[in-house]
Amino acid sequence: MARISVHVHPGGRKNEVLRLENGVWHIKIAAPPVEGKANIALIEFLSETLGASSRRIIIEKGLTSRRKMVEVEGLAEDEIKKLLQPS
Repeated sequence: MARISVHVHPGGRKNEVLRLENGVWHIKIAAPPVEGKANIALIEFLSETLGASSRRIIIEKGLTSRRKMVEVEGLAEDEIKKLLQPS
């Protein structure tokens, strides 16, 4: 199980990883930050990108903040780093 720090940029044109800066992943999400839509979209995006079930991805801290601590079960931090590298 790994924990990653994520800074969400909601309301973008598409979902994408922007960069890794000072240990924090900056991820653009197309969904607006309304009624948890950006959180759901973040989990779905991470699930697709990491090849992990969405049930294995949990937002531990920051449900109402742009800065979140996300727990990913079944992957190590180095695996996540390789999979999230911006294209």
